Amino acid sequence: MWKRISSCSTLRSSVTKPGLLSQIIPPTAASRSTGLRRCYHEDVAYGYRVPKELEYPDYTPEQLRNRQHHSALVCFVNAYRSIGHRSTDLDPLKMQKKALVPELDPARYGLTDEKQTFNIDGILSISSSNQPRKTATMDEIHKALKDTYSGHVAYEFEHIPDAAVRRWFADFVEVASHESQVDAAKKRRYLELLAHSEAFDRFMQKKFGQVKRYGLEGAESTIVALDELFYLCNHAGITDAVLGMPHRGRLNILVDLLKYPPRALFHKLQGHAEFPQELPASGDVISHIANSPSLNYGCKDDLHVTMLHNPSHLEAVNPVVSGYGRAKQMYLYDNNTDPNCALGDKLIGIQIHGDAAFTGQGVVMETLGLSNLPHFSLGGTIHLIVNNQIGYTTPATNARSTMYTSDIAKLVNAPVIHVNGDYPEEVARAMRVAFEYRKLFRMDIIVDLITFRRWGHNELDEPSFTQPLMYNIIRSRESIPKLYERKLKQENVVTDEDAEQVGTLFTKHLETELDASKDFIPKADHLKGKWAGLVLPTKAVTTMDTGVAEDILREVGEKSVLIDKAFKVHPRLAKHHIQPRLKKLQENKPIDWATAEALAFGTLLKEGYNIRLCGQDVGRGTFSQRHAMFVCQETENVYIPLNNIGKAQGKIEVANSNLSELAVLGFEYGVSIQSPNILPIWEAQFGDFNNTAQVIIDTYITSGETKWLRQSGLVMLLPHGYDGAGPEHSSSRIERFLQMCNTPTDVSGDQVVQNPNVHVAIPTTPAQIFHLLRRQMKRKYRKPLVVAGPKTLLRLASATSTLDDMALGTSFKPVIPDSLALAPEQVKRVIFVSGKLYYDLAKAVDAEKDRVGGAIAVVRLEEVCPFPSKLLVAEIKRFTNATEFVWCQEETMNAGVYTFVQPRLQSLVPAGSLLRYIGRGPLAAPVTGISNVYKAEQAHIIEQALENI
Repeated sequence: MWKRISSCSTLRSSVTKPGLLSQIIPPTAASRSTGLRRCYHEDVAYGYRVPKELEYPDYTPEQLRNRQHHSALVCFVNAYRSIGHRSTDLDPLKMQKKALVPELDPARYGLTDEKQTFNIDGILSISSSNQPRKTATMDEIHKALKDTYSGHVAYEFEHIPDAAVRRWFADFVEVASHESQVDAAKKRRYLELLAHSEAFDRFMQKKFGQVKRYGLEGAESTIVALDELFYLCNHAGITDAVLGMPHRGRLNILVDLLKYPPRALFHKLQGHAEFPQELPASGDVISHIANSPSLNYGCKDDLHVTMLHNPSHLEAVNPVVSGYGRAKQMYLYDNNTDPNCALGDKLIGIQIHGDAAFTGQGVVMETLGLSNLPHFSLGGTIHLIVNNQIGYTTPATNARSTMYTSDIAKLVNAPVIHVNGDYPEEVARAMRVAFEYRKLFRMDIIVDLITFRRWGHNELDEPSFTQPLMYNIIRSRESIPKLYERKLKQENVVTDEDAEQVGTLFTKHLETELDASKDFIPKADHLKGKWAGLVLPTKAVTTMDTGVAEDILREVGEKSVLIDKAFKVHPRLAKHHIQPRLKKLQENKPIDWATAEALAFGTLLKEGYNIRLCGQDVGRGTFSQRHAMFVCQETENVYIPLNNIGKAQGKIEVANSNLSELAVLGFEYGVSIQSPNILPIWEAQFGDFNNTAQVIIDTYITSGETKWLRQSGLVMLLPHGYDGAGPEHSSSRIERFLQMCNTPTDVSGDQVVQNPNVHVAIPTTPAQIFHLLRRQMKRKYRKPLVVAGPKTLLRLASATSTLDDMALGTSFKPVIPDSLALAPEQVKRVIFVSGKLYYDLAKAVDAEKDRVGGAIAVVRLEEVCPFPSKLLVAEIKRFTNATEFVWCQEETMNAGVYTFVQPRLQSLVPAGSLLRYIGRGPLAAPVTGISNVYKAEQAHIIEQALENI
């Protein structure tokens, strides 16, 4: 039996005798081995979640002696366990012939007598009448091995480094292969699902023949797999499943399993919106729609299935599923009163993949890489590859360098189950094995469902242009539903009349739904559950009171670095981080950026919000400025002071991520759409690192609300600023975000309403980031926030704020008015600027004050989108004698915010005035990598700004 043991991080073996199927499935959770991985001792840190640890029975002394005595048999059995998959019948098209594998010939090991009896205790699991057998003949052994490892299901698990896990898997599948047959009720259920799927595809072809529906024909067993998995989840007490999948078969699954009303689908297919007309949503194509029903398979509680929307970018939904599931699981865990509630008890992640995409898309590897990390794990995801054996028109020989499309999953030592889609009952059995593995070990597992695609990439393609032999076979063979129907008729499970009625009744149902679609009025499905208290904004709220009482600010600031004396903090941190912060707070001196950020975090936590701070090195901060977590110099224990500021506070999860951007940002977006009560923050190590996550930015963050009415409060902190670092690490590519903003270019009228899809800010003071972060949670809606954050400003003495700037009655300032010109009427030139360049300009103006003589005003644009036109107009009107209006930036002309600002600001300056540009010229790279050239360019920008005045 498996037994739960201490909280250390490796699996252990104990000398206990393994038994039958019911004996080798323990009712407890498990843990993974860290092997040689170094880890912090941060198990007390909020969000650090790993499965419980178990011990697994090792061989008894008698079993070890038996294995030594029958070493040839051990080698033969191990061969089947290791490479039996190479001799299986997995291809429903019979194009891939079963390989002859010499290692599977018992004669190779001197095992030539079929009637010889062996003691198999500790070597192989064979049962008879639900009892484990101690002996078996060579003929019985060979048959059992072929039945288990070389039939229509194949297993790969010998690559798993932990011997205890391998033993469990072998014991389980060897017993499971001899379990009782599927009962008649189950078989009829499978047939009903298959027949409905086939009837749906035929109906769609007849009624909407010119629509690319990406049907499930050839892969109908996918529905059996999912149904079986949902059944198992419901009976295991799992309350939530989060599902992500691509386009193929999506409509079949929505209609047949996930209770999506066919009339709603037909309404959409007739050219109508999936939302009420009054909602400001652009909608999406049918292959991206979703539904989230509650299912019940005869249990007390329902299983709630959340299918997430997906873009056409294959596999991009994977990390979103993981993030959404993680956030939901943390919510369930935090609100669960059961002290034995373990990771993955109540929620499961399910991801469906295409074969070519699973191998080809890097986000698959990146998401798998998150699966076992303590701040990202779901407690195991079940992956189902719908393997059509072709990618668009590309055969496997040109699509991957591995034997199987699933081989990439061996990156995380995930076991793989291959199954022939022609055999629905075997498909269901494969899902049962996958479920039990995930239930026990709480790690990812892959089911490779090998099927085919009856049509081309879509129903309008002609596949025989490129695969004539494959499609000759496909067009001449029976469908999977018909094959299974014939099997059940032969078994007398259904009659001809029963079988015909299943499809006929469903087709009639679809006809009725098609008629009803003419009068169908869609209902809004957003702002439900935890989102019920929020609103759909009609205009942006940029300025609101986000200040906090000064005594609370001081208390939170002090507690942000309060550490027990027994905890040995690094002496440099004590001297240069902790003590200065305390002194500034106590003496009411200006504070730096990191302190203001900690005050924003701490006050939000004090008000009951949760925060998830994620990214590479976020605990310390890229520039060693944050130190939200401290590491004991003696034990490497981790301590997060912000989680100890009050009794009823929220929690901050400091999630130092792996070196991924695409999957990690997708993960954080998933967190953001799960609950409005979490402030999810992703910080790039350097701003331009968001480049590798562009798919998530384009298809989810900046357009998710517009397409699907799903709000996100995700914050992206992108360190930005030209400081001589060269072409990379300088620019956050802020221009790309602005290009995706949906605000008007002419903002001169009083009636212009801005309700942008995303907010973009470039704050220049600590108080500004304090208010920005608090504003994210205090508004009645959620919007993504992109912050081009500081690097050199983090420690710049002039870039500080006082507690007064964050006190009650204060707020974020989209525009910071000029403070350099003493008399506005004397100003001749108004310079508009964003970011750290302001401090260079201010320093130069001060140095040249005798020559400039108050003729230059410098206005800071702190929030670029939504464009603060009214505030800018008010500032422009102050300078009644100004004749020059300048946009000044250190970025190149084709980068930064200039192209966004120019038409908008031009519409605001006085008639007849032209907005002049001062900055670097156009360049293919963000900036030069030659230090002398960089310095000369930077100096020239300042010279131009102050010349001829």
